Amino acid sequence: MNIKKLAISSAILLALSLSGCSQETHSVAKTSVESNQGSSAQVIYPQTKKGAVVDDYFGIKVADPYRWLEDDMSAETALWVKAQNKTTQAYLSQIPYRDQIKDKLATLLNYEKVGMPFIEGDYAYFYKNDGLQNQYVLYRQKGDAAPEVFIDPNTFSEDGTVSLSSIEFSEDGSRAVYLISEGGSDWRKARVMDTHSKEIIETELVDIKFSGIAWVGNEGFYYSSYDKPKGSELSAKTDQHKLYFHKLGTSQAEDTLVFGGTAAEKHRYVGADVTSDGKYLLVYASVSTSGNKLFLKDLTKPNSKLVAVLNDTDSDTSLVSSSGDELLLVTNRNAPNKRVVKMSALSPSPENWVDVIPETDNVLSVSTGGKYIFAKYMKDATSFIQQYDLNGKLVRDIALPEVGTAKGFEGKKSQSDIYYSFSNQKTPSTIFSLNTETGESSVHLKSKAKFNSDNFESKQVFYTSKDGTKVPMIITHKKGLILDGSNPTILYGYGGFNISLQPQFSATRAAWLELGGVYAVANLRGGGEYGKKWHNAGTQLKKQNVFDDFIAAAEYLINEKVTSSEKLAVMGGSNGGLLVGAVMTQRPELFKVALPAVGVLDMLRYHTFTSGAGWAYDYGKSDDNEAMFNYLHGYSPVHNVKSGTHYPATMVTTGDHDDRVVPAHSFKFAAELQAKQATHQGANPTLIRIETDAGHGAGTPISKTIEQYADIFGFTLFNMGVKEL
Repeated sequence: MNIKKLAISSAILLALSLSGCSQETHSVAKTSVESNQGSSAQVIYPQTKKGAVVDDYFGIKVADPYRWLEDDMSAETALWVKAQNKTTQAYLSQIPYRDQIKDKLATLLNYEKVGMPFIEGDYAYFYKNDGLQNQYVLYRQKGDAAPEVFIDPNTFSEDGTVSLSSIEFSEDGSRAVYLISEGGSDWRKARVMDTHSKEIIETELVDIKFSGIAWVGNEGFYYSSYDKPKGSELSAKTDQHKLYFHKLGTSQAEDTLVFGGTAAEKHRYVGADVTSDGKYLLVYASVSTSGNKLFLKDLTKPNSKLVAVLNDTDSDTSLVSSSGDELLLVTNRNAPNKRVVKMSALSPSPENWVDVIPETDNVLSVSTGGKYIFAKYMKDATSFIQQYDLNGKLVRDIALPEVGTAKGFEGKKSQSDIYYSFSNQKTPSTIFSLNTETGESSVHLKSKAKFNSDNFESKQVFYTSKDGTKVPMIITHKKGLILDGSNPTILYGYGGFNISLQPQFSATRAAWLELGGVYAVANLRGGGEYGKKWHNAGTQLKKQNVFDDFIAAAEYLINEKVTSSEKLAVMGGSNGGLLVGAVMTQRPELFKVALPAVGVLDMLRYHTFTSGAGWAYDYGKSDDNEAMFNYLHGYSPVHNVKSGTHYPATMVTTGDHDDRVVPAHSFKFAAELQAKQATHQGANPTLIRIETDAGHGAGTPISKTIEQYADIFGFTLFNMGVKEL
């Protein structure tokens, strides 16, 4: 969930019981599995004790027997994690082609990957991975000189679990702040560099979370964080974000609190921008992941106050660019698909705003490069790009190679050449150079991916959901696919937080395609593909629309004989993990395999962990009112696992350092499934794979990515009855 700047052996497995089980325990759950050789192998799950916790919601008693698994600091939970991983790895070890898949993934990922260049000071910077490096390396190049390493995150730790999460340069490029993440945590440390010498010039700043960096000249920078929680920093609630200013040459203890220190200024997310001339500070304050207040401060006047431009969270508004007292903003205020407006800092009230690029029928995001605005429209989830001057006059349409996703179109005002990338589900990314004056594009760098896109096809279809809504889906597979219902298929979705799933290339997805699989991505309500109305149609008391859209996508694939229920897997992460958990409990017979990753699965308690309450715009909260509680209780995956039901073969995946969607969601869901899955000859396994020293996904080392997807694809094919590759 993003905020603003912001993957058996035939021997009987031994039962593993946890120590200290003083409360009631259920019997050791057993599931009999038909192996590829036709023999029967039995999964014996670790014992999971059941506690006596019961909560009262509006007079309704709700048991929470696995509440103890929420304690990520307890030795008992650690033992449970170890036991579950042992069981899961024993099951996965019997898959005969697991190593073949791992080799294929390694081959497809082992190519030089280079990012788009960006200009800072006298240098062009770019990220590059030689092949299987755990983390991308940041390089820089001055003119025609040979590139040099600027920052190599692979040196941060031996196992690659410490990553470079972001970097921000001062306006003249002479200073930079970069943030690092350890073990995938959302908590960051900040290091300040002199870019000329590449030396760290200050003591490391710590305890930073959900933060961008906004420089004021070379004097210092703004950043955001929460007070460090007492107890577990991975699961304790963080709900009062604060904006600080750090002046270079001073200690972090001396940093100035700018916003967020009072009850009146309490917000879950606070961020900042500074205009490129250093004149104005913009402060964004949000109570959830949707909508922000906007405040403005004149930095040239030392005693100036923050002026409220927008004092409500009814819209999303942020800075695009500035020229003196004139600021360009992008907003969905009175424009669900967004528009670009001009605001005078001298009279900033929204009634004085003037449209520069009015709202259209397509969803807008914007960037600037050279002396121009680039309107990056999304039409049916694919890119359409237009170039405007700063007054909103259309200069040209930017021709793209084919239907797909274009990213980039950013640069300094002094640049005449900027860069963008293009890819789709079957086409590896190509980086183009664009001359902003002539409109001419030329290939800067073609992908070196070892994947022949000519052997595959990708098409967009529109299917009908339960209430008649037309929903787009992109289906990708090898050419010549026979529509006989026998094709192993992964259906992927998200459906939340105004996030759009646009077609783009993935080497891990390419491995699935080369294995003969079909990959389908549905653009569900709750996402941002058709603007704010599409988003709102999948939130709170309308969340079932998202699940209905996903179920309808599965039914379409089956009815069109792309696949069948016996060959269909459903996959999603984070909010998409909730999606998978909901549809597999509502329609368990529809899917053979379920792959919920880092999912939000306990909908009654999600808001009590870390920053979870900030997701209430999409979900609502169980303590809001009785109607909201009943609705959440009706689909919460943890609370809707029924005894004796035949659930799909399930592998829940999570990371033990996930402090965004805490792993307790996955722990409790897996425990429920293992206790209640129907037991019979050939029953589907319900496993959990818990990655250690890993978080919500960002910064995951390539070595872990290869292992994770080898397990996911192997588990999927094995449970679809595939005997060999």
